[in-house]
Amino acid sequence: MLAEKNISLIFGAELNNPTTMEFTQYLGFLAFLTVFTIGFWLMLFLASFVGYWLTGATVELIKEKRAEKRNKDN
Repeated sequence: MLAEKNISLIFGAELNNPTTMEFTQYLGFLAFLTVFTIGFWLMLFLASFVGYWLTGATVELIKEKRAEKRNKDN
């Protein structure tokens, strides 16, 4: 019985109805979802931006090497 009370104190919900959430738990869950969603989209944006940056840098490097090779041949 003591373990059940400790669990209910830890999670903040009664054991007889584990599907109910208190308002603070609901706010915490919403805060978690907000932070997780912001982090997900930021990670996606940064990953795509880094790919775009690396592709552009590679294309510019190839163009410079071709121009240098043309100038060397002439």
